[in-house]
Amino acid sequence: MSYLKFQGKQLFTGNEILGAEHVLITDTHGRVEGIVPLAEAGEDIQHTEGVLSPGFINCHCHLELSHMKGLIPEHTGLVDFVFKVVTQRHFPDEEIADAIAIAEKEMLTNGIVAVGDICNNLSTLPQKQKNQLAYYNFIEVSGWLPSVAHQRFEKSLSYYNSFHQPPTPNPKLQTALSPHAPYSVSNELWALLSPYFEEKTVTIHNQETAFEDTLFLNGGGDFSRMYQMMKLDTSFFHPTGKSSLQSYLSKMRMAKQVLLIHNTFIKEADIEFAARVSAENNQPIYYGLCVNANLYIENALPPVDLLRKHNTAIVVGTDSLASNHSLSILDELKTISKHFPSIPLSELLQWATSNGAKALQFDDQLGSFEKGKMPGVLTIEQLNNGAIHQNTSIKKLI
Repeated sequence: MSYLKFQGKQLFTGNEILGAEHVLITDTHGRVEGIVPLAEAGEDIQHTEGVLSPGFINCHCHLELSHMKGLIPEHTGLVDFVFKVVTQRHFPDEEIADAIAIAEKEMLTNGIVAVGDICNNLSTLPQKQKNQLAYYNFIEVSGWLPSVAHQRFEKSLSYYNSFHQPPTPNPKLQTALSPHAPYSVSNELWALLSPYFEEKTVTIHNQETAFEDTLFLNGGGDFSRMYQMMKLDTSFFHPTGKSSLQSYLSKMRMAKQVLLIHNTFIKEADIEFAARVSAENNQPIYYGLCVNANLYIENALPPVDLLRKHNTAIVVGTDSLASNHSLSILDELKTISKHFPSIPLSELLQWATSNGAKALQFDDQLGSFEKGKMPGVLTIEQLNNGAIHQNTSIKKLI
Protein backbone atom coordinates (compact mmCIF):
# COMPACT_ATOMS: atom_id res chain seq x y z
CA MET A 1 0.00 0.00 0.00
CA SER A 2 1.18 3.52 -0.80
CA TYR A 3 1.29 6.17 1.92
CA LEU A 4 1.34 9.95 2.08
CA LYS A 5 3.50 11.63 4.71
CA PHE A 6 3.06 15.21 5.92
CA GLN A 7 5.30 17.33 8.12
CA GLY A 8 4.57 20.91 9.15
CA LYS A 9 6.15 23.38 11.53
CA GLN A 10 3.49 22.09 13.90
CA LEU A 11 0.77 19.45 13.79
CA PHE A 12 -2.65 19.98 15.34
CA THR A 13 -4.19 16.58 16.06
CA GLY A 14 -7.71 17.82 16.68
CA ASN A 15 -6.98 18.15 20.39
CA GLU A 16 -3.41 19.40 20.82
CA ILE A 17 -0.51 20.92 18.91
CA LEU A 18 2.59 18.79 18.38
CA GLY A 19 5.99 19.94 17.19
CA ALA A 20 7.73 19.56 13.84
CA GLU A 21 9.29 16.27 14.95
CA HIS A 22 5.96 14.53 14.24
CA VAL A 23 4.81 13.25 10.85
CA LEU A 24 1.24 12.50 9.80
CA ILE A 25 0.82 9.37 7.68
CA THR A 26 -2.29 8.61 5.61
CA ASP A 27 -3.11 6.28 2.76
CA THR A 28 -3.65 7.77 -0.69
CA HIS A 29 -7.36 8.28 0.07
CA GLY A 30 -6.57 10.30 3.19
CA ARG A 31 -7.36 7.63 5.77
CA VAL A 32 -5.14 8.21 8.79
CA GLU A 33 -2.55 5.53 9.52
CA GLY A 34 -0.97 7.34 12.43
CA ILE A 35 1.35 10.06 13.71
CA VAL A 36 4.95 8.93 14.06
CA PRO A 37 8.27 10.51 15.11
CA LEU A 38 10.21 12.08 12.25
CA ALA A 39 13.06 9.63 12.82
CA GLU A 40 10.72 6.73 12.02
CA ALA A 41 8.87 8.28 9.08
CA GLY A 42 11.30 7.32 6.32
CA GLU A 43 11.48 9.13 2.99
CA ASP A 44 9.11 10.97 0.65
CA ILE A 45 7.81 13.35 3.30
CA GLN A 46 5.81 16.35 2.07
CA HIS A 47 6.95 19.42 3.99
CA THR A 48 4.87 22.52 4.65
CA GLU A 49 5.71 25.78 6.39
CA GLY A 50 2.33 25.86 8.11
CA VAL A 51 0.41 24.03 10.82
CA LEU A 52 -1.17 20.76 9.74
CA SER A 53 -4.81 20.44 10.76
CA PRO A 54 -7.82 18.22 10.14
CA GLY A 55 -10.46 19.67 7.82
CA PHE A 56 -12.82 22.29 9.21
CA ILE A 57 -16.42 21.70 10.33
CA ASN A 58 -18.98 24.40 9.53
CA CYS A 59 -21.63 23.83 12.20
CA HIS A 60 -24.15 26.37 10.94
CA CYS A 61 -24.94 27.32 7.37
CA HIS A 62 -27.98 28.15 5.21
CA LEU A 63 -26.74 26.87 1.86
CA GLU A 64 -30.18 27.36 0.33
CA LEU A 65 -29.81 31.15 0.73
CA SER A 66 -26.59 31.37 -1.28
CA HIS A 67 -28.36 33.19 -4.11
CA MET A 68 -29.05 36.09 -1.70
CA LYS A 69 -25.40 37.13 -1.38
CA GLY A 70 -25.18 40.92 -1.07
CA LEU A 71 -28.95 41.35 -1.38
CA ILE A 72 -29.61 42.48 2.21
CA PRO A 73 -27.67 45.50 3.54
CA GLU A 74 -25.53 45.15 6.64
CA HIS A 75 -26.67 46.24 10.12
CA THR A 76 -30.41 46.00 9.44
CA GLY A 77 -31.05 44.35 12.80
CA LEU A 78 -32.55 40.88 13.11
CA VAL A 79 -36.24 41.71 12.61
CA ASP A 80 -35.72 43.49 9.31
CA PHE A 81 -33.17 40.90 8.21
CA VAL A 82 -35.58 38.00 8.86
CA PHE A 83 -38.41 39.85 7.11
CA LYS A 84 -36.24 40.49 4.05
CA VAL A 85 -35.17 36.83 3.89
CA VAL A 86 -38.78 35.65 4.07
CA THR A 87 -40.03 38.10 1.45
CA GLN A 88 -37.06 38.26 -0.94
CA ARG A 89 -35.73 34.70 -1.09
CA HIS A 90 -37.80 33.58 -4.09
CA PHE A 91 -35.64 33.35 -7.23
CA PRO A 92 -35.77 31.06 -10.29
CA ASP A 93 -34.86 27.46 -9.39
CA GLU A 94 -31.94 27.34 -11.82
CA GLU A 95 -30.40 30.47 -10.31
CA ILE A 96 -30.75 29.05 -6.80
CA ALA A 97 -29.19 25.73 -7.86
CA ASP A 98 -26.23 27.47 -9.51
CA ALA A 99 -25.60 29.56 -6.40
CA ILE A 100 -25.73 26.46 -4.19
CA ALA A 101 -23.14 24.67 -6.34
CA ILE A 102 -20.82 27.71 -6.29
CA ALA A 103 -21.19 28.09 -2.52
CA GLU A 104 -20.41 24.42 -1.90
CA LYS A 105 -17.31 24.72 -4.08
CA GLU A 106 -16.26 27.73 -1.97
CA MET A 107 -16.57 25.66 1.21
CA LEU A 108 -14.53 22.84 -0.31
CA THR A 109 -11.81 25.29 -1.35
CA ASN A 110 -11.83 26.75 2.17
CA GLY A 111 -11.01 23.38 3.73
CA ILE A 112 -14.48 22.56 5.06
CA VAL A 113 -15.30 18.84 5.18
CA ALA A 114 -18.71 18.81 6.92
CA VAL A 115 -21.60 21.22 7.34
CA GLY A 116 -24.54 21.61 9.69
CA ASP A 117 -26.99 23.00 7.16
CA ILE A 118 -30.40 24.55 7.74
CA CYS A 119 -33.03 23.37 5.24
CA ASN A 120 -36.46 24.90 4.60
CA ASN A 121 -36.98 23.15 1.28
CA LEU A 122 -35.36 20.55 -1.00
CA SER A 123 -33.27 22.95 -3.09
CA THR A 124 -29.90 21.76 -1.70
CA LEU A 125 -30.59 18.02 -1.88
CA PRO A 126 -29.43 17.37 -5.49
CA GLN A 127 -26.08 19.05 -4.80
CA LYS A 128 -25.63 17.22 -1.50
CA GLN A 129 -26.26 13.85 -3.13
CA LYS A 130 -23.00 14.35 -5.07
CA ASN A 131 -21.23 13.50 -1.76
CA GLN A 132 -18.60 16.20 -1.97
CA LEU A 133 -19.16 17.18 1.68
CA ALA A 134 -20.76 15.55 4.68
CA TYR A 135 -23.98 17.28 5.78
CA TYR A 136 -26.05 17.18 8.92
CA ASN A 137 -29.31 18.53 7.50
CA PHE A 138 -31.37 20.42 10.04
CA ILE A 139 -34.89 20.53 8.61
CA GLU A 140 -36.02 23.84 10.03
CA VAL A 141 -39.54 24.00 11.44
CA SER A 142 -41.32 27.26 12.21
CA GLY A 143 -44.87 28.35 12.92
CA TRP A 144 -45.70 30.90 15.60
CA LEU A 145 -49.46 30.55 15.37
CA PRO A 146 -50.91 27.45 17.09
CA SER A 147 -53.46 27.13 14.27
CA VAL A 148 -50.77 26.35 11.69
CA ALA A 149 -48.78 23.85 13.80
CA HIS A 150 -50.02 20.66 12.11
CA GLN A 151 -49.74 22.11 8.61
CA ARG A 152 -46.17 23.36 9.18
CA PHE A 153 -45.13 20.13 10.85
CA GLU A 154 -46.43 17.92 8.03
CA LYS A 155 -44.67 20.06 5.43
CA SER A 156 -41.36 19.87 7.30
CA LEU A 157 -41.81 16.15 7.87
CA SER A 158 -42.13 15.64 4.11
CA TYR A 159 -38.78 17.40 3.65
CA TYR A 160 -37.29 15.32 6.45
CA ASN A 161 -38.39 12.10 4.73
CA SER A 162 -36.88 13.23 1.42
CA PHE A 163 -33.52 13.91 3.06
CA HIS A 164 -33.69 10.97 5.45
CA GLN A 165 -34.56 8.33 2.87
CA PRO A 166 -32.41 8.91 -0.21
CA PRO A 167 -32.34 6.21 -2.92
CA THR A 168 -29.57 4.44 -0.98
CA PRO A 169 -28.50 4.98 2.65
CA ASN A 170 -25.86 7.68 2.78
CA PRO A 171 -23.75 8.14 5.95
CA LYS A 172 -22.62 11.56 4.68
CA LEU A 173 -26.22 12.87 4.78
CA GLN A 174 -27.67 12.91 8.29
CA THR A 175 -31.00 14.59 9.05
CA ALA A 176 -32.93 15.99 12.02
CA LEU A 177 -36.02 18.10 12.51
CA SER A 178 -35.09 21.30 14.34
CA PRO A 179 -37.03 24.33 15.60
CA HIS A 180 -36.12 27.61 13.92
CA ALA A 181 -36.09 29.89 16.97
CA PRO A 182 -37.93 30.41 20.27
CA TYR A 183 -39.92 33.32 18.80
CA SER A 184 -41.20 31.33 15.82
CA VAL A 185 -42.32 27.96 17.25
CA SER A 186 -45.58 27.58 19.18
CA ASN A 187 -46.04 25.18 22.08
CA GLU A 188 -48.27 23.08 19.84
CA LEU A 189 -45.51 22.80 17.25
CA TRP A 190 -42.91 21.96 19.91
CA ALA A 191 -45.13 19.06 21.01
CA LEU A 192 -45.27 17.67 17.47
CA LEU A 193 -41.52 18.04 16.99
CA SER A 194 -40.11 16.62 20.19
CA PRO A 195 -40.66 12.88 19.51
CA TYR A 196 -38.35 13.26 16.48
CA PHE A 197 -35.46 14.56 18.60
CA GLU A 198 -34.36 11.17 19.92
CA GLU A 199 -30.75 10.24 19.06
CA LYS A 200 -30.42 13.43 17.05
CA THR A 201 -28.40 16.59 17.33
CA VAL A 202 -31.06 19.31 17.38
CA THR A 203 -30.22 22.94 16.70
CA ILE A 204 -31.94 26.27 17.31
CA HIS A 205 -31.15 29.96 16.76
CA ASN A 206 -30.62 31.21 20.31
CA GLN A 207 -30.62 34.76 21.73
CA GLU A 208 -29.47 36.29 18.46
CA THR A 209 -30.89 39.65 19.45
CA ALA A 210 -31.34 41.44 22.78
CA PHE A 211 -35.12 41.66 22.57
CA GLU A 212 -35.57 37.89 22.26
CA ASP A 213 -35.36 37.76 26.04
CA THR A 214 -37.67 40.77 26.33
CA LEU A 215 -40.39 38.87 24.45
CA PHE A 216 -40.38 36.04 26.96
CA LEU A 217 -39.83 38.21 30.02
CA ASN A 218 -42.70 40.64 29.47
CA GLY A 219 -44.03 40.37 25.91
CA GLY A 220 -42.26 43.53 24.73
CA GLY A 221 -39.43 44.21 22.30
CA ASP A 222 -39.11 44.53 18.55
CA PHE A 223 -40.54 41.12 17.70
CA SER A 224 -44.00 42.66 18.11
CA ARG A 225 -43.15 44.78 15.06
CA MET A 226 -42.16 41.67 13.09
CA TYR A 227 -45.41 39.94 13.98
CA GLN A 228 -47.31 43.04 12.85
CA MET A 229 -45.40 43.11 9.54
CA MET A 230 -46.32 39.45 9.04
CA LYS A 231 -49.93 40.16 10.07
CA LEU A 232 -49.84 37.62 12.91
CA ASP A 233 -52.32 37.76 15.79
CA THR A 234 -50.19 37.05 18.88
CA SER A 235 -52.91 37.38 21.51
CA PHE A 236 -52.45 33.69 22.35
CA PHE A 237 -48.90 34.28 23.64
CA HIS A 238 -48.25 34.65 27.36
CA PRO A 239 -44.74 35.66 28.54
CA THR A 240 -43.02 33.17 30.81
CA GLY A 241 -41.25 35.77 32.93
CA LYS A 242 -37.98 33.98 32.19
CA SER A 243 -35.27 34.42 29.58
CA SER A 244 -35.75 32.88 26.16
CA LEU A 245 -33.30 30.02 26.79
CA GLN A 246 -34.79 29.19 30.17
CA SER A 247 -38.27 29.21 28.62
CA TYR A 248 -37.65 26.59 25.94
CA LEU A 249 -34.59 24.44 26.73
CA SER A 250 -36.56 21.77 28.60
CA LYS A 251 -38.55 21.17 25.40
CA MET A 252 -35.37 19.79 23.80
CA ARG A 253 -34.71 17.20 26.54
CA MET A 254 -35.33 14.26 24.19
CA ALA A 255 -32.47 15.27 21.89
CA LYS A 256 -29.18 13.40 22.12
CA GLN A 257 -27.33 16.72 21.78
CA VAL A 258 -28.28 20.38 21.55
CA LEU A 259 -26.58 22.93 19.29
CA LEU A 260 -27.33 26.53 20.26
CA ILE A 261 -26.52 28.95 17.44
CA HIS A 262 -25.41 32.60 17.70
CA ASN A 263 -25.79 33.19 21.47
CA THR A 264 -25.01 36.83 20.80
CA PHE A 265 -26.88 38.10 23.86
CA ILE A 266 -26.70 35.09 26.17
CA LYS A 267 -26.25 35.90 29.87
CA GLU A 268 -24.19 34.14 32.52
CA ALA A 269 -27.33 32.94 34.31
CA ASP A 270 -28.43 31.22 31.09
CA ILE A 271 -25.08 29.49 30.65
CA GLU A 272 -25.28 28.24 34.23
CA PHE A 273 -28.88 27.13 33.69
CA ALA A 274 -27.92 25.24 30.52
CA ALA A 275 -25.05 23.53 32.33
CA ARG A 276 -27.47 22.22 34.96
CA VAL A 277 -29.89 20.99 32.30
CA SER A 278 -27.02 19.33 30.43
CA ALA A 279 -25.89 17.48 33.56
CA GLU A 280 -29.42 16.42 34.53
CA ASN A 281 -30.23 15.07 31.07
CA ASN A 282 -26.73 13.73 30.32
CA GLN A 283 -27.07 15.82 27.17
CA PRO A 284 -24.10 17.65 25.61
CA ILE A 285 -24.82 21.27 24.72
CA TYR A 286 -22.71 23.00 22.07
CA TYR A 287 -22.51 26.74 21.54
CA GLY A 288 -22.17 27.80 17.90
CA LEU A 289 -20.42 31.07 17.03
CA CYS A 290 -21.17 32.83 13.73
CA VAL A 291 -19.35 36.06 14.47
CA ASN A 292 -19.21 37.52 10.97
CA ALA A 293 -22.98 37.11 10.61
CA ASN A 294 -23.52 38.70 14.04
CA LEU A 295 -21.51 41.71 12.89
CA TYR A 296 -23.32 41.76 9.54
CA ILE A 297 -26.83 41.72 11.02
CA GLU A 298 -26.65 43.23 14.52
CA ASN A 299 -23.12 44.71 14.55
CA ALA A 300 -22.57 42.79 17.81
CA LEU A 301 -20.42 39.94 19.06
CA PRO A 302 -21.28 37.07 21.39
CA PRO A 303 -19.70 36.99 24.89
CA VAL A 304 -16.92 34.60 23.92
CA ASP A 305 -14.91 35.18 27.09
CA LEU A 306 -17.98 34.36 29.19
CA LEU A 307 -18.56 31.12 27.27
CA ARG A 308 -14.89 30.20 27.77
CA LYS A 309 -15.06 31.06 31.48
CA HIS A 310 -17.70 28.35 31.90
CA ASN A 311 -15.79 25.80 29.79
CA THR A 312 -18.62 25.46 27.29
CA ALA A 313 -18.19 23.35 24.17
CA ILE A 314 -17.80 25.92 21.40
CA VAL A 315 -18.13 25.30 17.66
CA VAL A 316 -17.98 27.60 14.63
CA GLY A 317 -20.34 28.33 11.74
CA THR A 318 -20.61 30.75 8.84
CA ASP A 319 -24.37 31.34 8.64
CA SER A 320 -25.47 32.15 5.07
CA LEU A 321 -24.22 34.27 2.21
CA ALA A 322 -27.28 36.44 2.87
CA SER A 323 -25.59 37.44 6.16
CA ASN A 324 -21.90 36.95 5.44
CA HIS A 325 -19.30 37.80 2.82
CA SER A 326 -17.86 34.27 2.63
CA LEU A 327 -18.40 30.67 3.68
CA SER A 328 -15.00 30.30 5.34
CA ILE A 329 -14.33 28.96 8.81
CA LEU A 330 -10.88 30.54 8.61
CA ASP A 331 -12.54 33.95 8.13
CA GLU A 332 -14.60 33.29 11.26
CA LEU A 333 -11.45 32.38 13.20
CA LYS A 334 -9.77 35.55 11.96
CA THR A 335 -12.59 37.68 13.36
CA ILE A 336 -12.64 35.80 16.65
CA SER A 337 -8.87 36.12 16.96
CA LYS A 338 -9.01 39.85 16.15
CA HIS A 339 -11.57 40.61 18.87
CA PHE A 340 -10.43 37.98 21.40
CA PRO A 341 -6.65 37.79 20.86
CA SER A 342 -5.93 35.86 24.06
CA ILE A 343 -7.51 32.64 22.76
CA PRO A 344 -4.76 30.10 21.96
CA LEU A 345 -4.48 28.72 18.43
CA SER A 346 -5.03 25.16 19.66
CA GLU A 347 -8.36 26.15 21.24
CA LEU A 348 -9.60 27.93 18.12
CA LEU A 349 -8.68 24.94 15.96
CA GLN A 350 -10.40 22.56 18.35
CA TRP A 351 -13.61 24.56 17.98
CA ALA A 352 -13.28 24.33 14.19
CA THR A 353 -12.44 20.61 14.01
CA SER A 354 -13.03 18.04 16.75
CA ASN A 355 -15.71 19.99 18.63
CA GLY A 356 -17.62 20.55 15.41
CA ALA A 357 -17.35 16.89 14.41
CA LYS A 358 -18.73 15.82 17.80
CA ALA A 359 -21.58 18.33 17.62
CA LEU A 360 -22.67 16.97 14.22
CA GLN A 361 -22.04 13.32 15.22
CA PHE A 362 -19.41 12.92 12.50
CA ASP A 363 -16.56 12.32 14.96
CA ASP A 364 -16.23 8.66 13.97
CA GLN A 365 -14.65 9.84 10.70
CA LEU A 366 -13.86 13.57 10.96
CA GLY A 367 -12.36 16.17 13.25
CA SER A 368 -9.08 14.59 14.38
CA PHE A 369 -6.06 12.66 13.15
CA GLU A 370 -6.93 9.31 14.70
CA LYS A 371 -6.20 5.99 13.00
CA GLY A 372 -8.92 4.99 10.56
CA LYS A 373 -10.50 8.43 10.21
CA MET A 374 -10.62 10.46 6.98
CA PRO A 375 -10.77 14.04 8.31
CA GLY A 376 -9.04 15.82 5.44
CA VAL A 377 -5.64 17.48 5.79
CA LEU A 378 -5.07 21.25 5.75
CA THR A 379 -2.02 23.41 6.25
CA ILE A 380 -2.57 26.76 7.94
CA GLU A 381 0.05 29.22 6.78
CA GLN A 382 1.24 32.78 7.45
CA LEU A 383 0.57 32.80 11.17
CA ASN A 384 1.82 35.78 13.19
CA ASN A 385 3.84 34.52 16.17
CA GLY A 386 1.70 31.40 16.19
CA ALA A 387 -1.59 33.31 15.97
CA ILE A 388 -4.20 33.68 13.24
CA HIS A 389 -4.34 37.15 11.69
CA GLN A 390 -5.80 38.74 8.57
CA ASN A 391 -3.12 37.37 6.20
CA THR A 392 -3.35 33.80 7.43
CA SER A 393 -4.27 31.35 4.69
CA ILE A 394 -5.00 27.67 4.29
CA LYS A 395 -4.06 25.11 1.70
CA LYS A 396 -6.02 21.90 1.25
CA LEU A 397 -3.66 18.91 1.00
CA ILE A 398 -6.30 16.16 0.98
